[in-house]
Amino acid sequence: MKKDTHPAYYPQATIKCACGKTYKIGSAKEKIEVEICANCHPFFTGQEKLIDTAGRVEKFRAKRERATKTKSAVKKGK
Repeated sequence: MKKDTHPAYYPQATIKCACGKTYKIGSAKEKIEVEICANCHPFFTGQEKLIDTAGRVEKFRAKRERATKTKSAVKKGK
């Protein structure tokens, strides 16, 4: 077998979440940053939390509103 084929293993790697929570686990990377963890994920907290990336939520709501207006205009025209 070849030597040095596996990456370095860090038994106390730090994982940092966007909510501020940090965890220590073993990993091939020394530091890892994540957006959602078990501390802030809606499934575990029971709360709905919108994470808007680049205005996608507003874009979706505007598209839905336009579709509703178009649908009501078509019904009135019949």
